[in-house]
Amino acid sequence: MPLKHHTTYRAARAVAKTVEGHFVRHLAASRQDNEEEMAPEPDAKVIEVLIDTAFWASLRREEGHSPKISLAFLPPELAGQPLLLEHRLPLNPSVLVKLAPAVERPGIHLGVWQYEDELYVWGATREIPSLCLVLDVSEPGLLVIKYRRTGGLGKFANIAVLKGDQVKVLEEQTIFLQHSPPLLSTLLGFSSPSPWGDSVNVLVQLAVSMRAHKRGGTLLVVPAGTQAWRKSIIHPILYSVAPAFSRLSDLMQQNEKERSRSKWQSALNRAVEGIAGVTAVDGATVISDQYELLAFGSKIGRVQGGTPVEKVVVTEPVVGSSPTVVAPSQSGGTRHLSAAQFVHDQHDAFALVASQDGGFTIFAWSPHDQLVHAHRIDTLLL
Repeated sequence: MPLKHHTTYRAARAVAKTVEGHFVRHLAASRQDNEEEMAPEPDAKVIEVLIDTAFWASLRREEGHSPKISLAFLPPELAGQPLLLEHRLPLNPSVLVKLAPAVERPGIHLGVWQYEDELYVWGATREIPSLCLVLDVSEPGLLVIKYRRTGGLGKFANIAVLKGDQVKVLEEQTIFLQHSPPLLSTLLGFSSPSPWGDSVNVLVQLAVSMRAHKRGGTLLVVPAGTQAWRKSIIHPILYSVAPAFSRLSDLMQQNEKERSRSKWQSALNRAVEGIAGVTAVDGATVISDQYELLAFGSKIGRVQGGTPVEKVVVTEPVVGSSPTVVAPSQSGGTRHLSAAQFVHDQHDAFALVASQDGGFTIFAWSPHDQLVHAHRIDTLLL
């Protein structure tokens, strides 16, 4: 039965069909390849109503606080062991704002489902099926449309980000990655519904954790067992780590049986948070591509006899965007400039840079362009 709802947030109507098409494609493909139960397919009107309601809720305040809410579109029977309300509530901004304090912690979703011609909140859940539509209210006017990956591993995959009247739809396949190093290409392959490989999952978790401390920071990833990176660091290195701290590396080398245990996942999360935490110290943190912590608080400098970086190519994995070549000073502040210089001198390394305002950029050398490539990915990490 068609929903009865008058949409007043124009961006909701503008993006709904695109999001519907995303779920149609991925659910059809996943049902052929996977035996696990998939989420129900949301239609454009459902998506439109969810976005419209969440947007207007995001602009309200309850006892001085803006709501942070995660909505999941599914019936309660697909939610494992949910918290069920005796009387379901109509989906409207007032209801969402009132319920927000109870569900603002990560991993908790308000369950929403269609009954006859209206959407209702039926309760809350931590368990949702693969490819389930999730809508996050991150801050006033900022919404993120995403879904749970098949297998349930890693961060949810983002589909679109809406901020006021600005809509950014994420590219499902980006041509900018075809000449990138394999590790970087997989790291940036956020749109796949399948779970990431182990190594990539760790880098994504590091990126998310770096954004979370909101102090800004730089993480340099260098080839294991090499010392060339030291030529791009001003000496003495105040916080050099010797021997290299290998807790995260050791965890990643454990076998499949060990990794399946919740104790291992908890230990991995603590190790990731530990490394992400030191990126808040002024200067750059250095790890190997085997996740060994080598140094932090390091000052980046140009290699002796090297040339200054003069241009970088900037891309964002958003539909309709195109590469732009700019001076490195236009790609960001001091952190971005020093990271671009590091990659300009160290072609086999890359740099992850978090800004205090939530921006996130990965710098890597592009052999195809013979330039430093700045991948702006904050829309993927929300």
